[in-house]
Amino acid sequence: MSSFVRRVRHLCTNTTTTTTPSISISRAKSKLRSEYDPDKALEIYSTVSKNYSSPVSSRYAQDLTVRRLAKSRRFSDIETLIESHKKDPKITQEPFLCTLIRSYGQAGMFDHAMRTFEQMDELGTPRSVISFNALLFASNQSKLYDKISSLFNEIPRKYNLSPDKISYGLLIKSYCESGFPDKALELLNEMEDKGVEVTAVAFTTVLNSLYKKGNCEEAQRLWSEMVRKGCDLDVAAYNVRITNIYGGDPVRLKELIDEMGNVGLKPDTITYNFLMTCYCKNGMMDEAKKMYEGLERNGCNPNAATFRTLIYYLCRSGDYDKGYKVFKESVRLHKVPNFSTMKLLVEGLVKKKKMKEAKGLIRTIKKKFPPNLLKAWKKVEEDLGLVSAPAAGPGDDNQKATEVKD
Repeated sequence: MSSFVRRVRHLCTNTTTTTTPSISISRAKSKLRSEYDPDKALEIYSTVSKNYSSPVSSRYAQDLTVRRLAKSRRFSDIETLIESHKKDPKITQEPFLCTLIRSYGQAGMFDHAMRTFEQMDELGTPRSVISFNALLFASNQSKLYDKISSLFNEIPRKYNLSPDKISYGLLIKSYCESGFPDKALELLNEMEDKGVEVTAVAFTTVLNSLYKKGNCEEAQRLWSEMVRKGCDLDVAAYNVRITNIYGGDPVRLKELIDEMGNVGLKPDTITYNFLMTCYCKNGMMDEAKKMYEGLERNGCNPNAATFRTLIYYLCRSGDYDKGYKVFKESVRLHKVPNFSTMKLLVEGLVKKKKMKEAKGLIRTIKKKFPPNLLKAWKKVEEDLGLVSAPAAGPGDDNQKATEVKD
């Protein structure tokens, strides 16, 4: 796209003051999370690319932009964007170059990530375990799990690098994603033998993989071993254990949450989501609603999974009024659940003759969902007889917009 190329050239070569107002990294991240149009995402990213404080602070904004382009399969545009950054003077800084390697990985373009890693000498960029880890990350993101093992063996020898705890963690992740937790377990032992710290993340990754493979006894043995060795077990590690009993007895789950408190850990939103889901699956909707309403009191905020789960089960139990109230809260917090959950709710509202609420819901979510789902929502409207009349004046439109938010 010629307009895209012009925008990229302007983005990466313009050093003079422009008429485009700059925005902070945090503001850009917020806007990019809800912007699904790749061209608009690039425009948002372009307003901060010259104003960030560090490569790390801008990486998330860059990755979001790349993901939007990848979703539209605009890989040549991704290449144009990332390659243009190689002309930036900061390319000689290893952390800056690593953002390019990682972004190629986010797009599943591992060959480009590998080429960028190999270009470091000619670009004048020092190479260390940091860029090695970026390459391993790119391989994982590209789902080339078999590739990581060979990279792990070849790259350190070729460039005289020593893998660190992050390197091992990425290799462990590749084994677990491939369904080989036994190999990952061997790596934990290798890390100990070589004096490399076994991080809670590495341990949790293996633990989760063992549970997924149905090897609960081995998972419990590993847990006991890590406790015995004094491993710094965190909330994420406990959440992995919780996920494997959350559909069972709520009493057992609460006991595990109490155990977390006894070791000085504070349950997070994910922890409480599992307990709420457990209540829902056991038909204990009153308890589930109390759990949702008590999140803030427990120092947590609901996330997208909270709203998706609760609204789904409220609909299953026929409580569409409460489902609609929870939906309005999800709108306020910009965490609207997915298409199938919202479709279930709007169908229930129509079933209960709540046409005003159903139409208000449709109007709102059509603004929140990506363009590729608008056609699906239009069909829902037509099937349920919710096709709205042509919009009136701006004042009427504003009134409609507040219908769901109030």
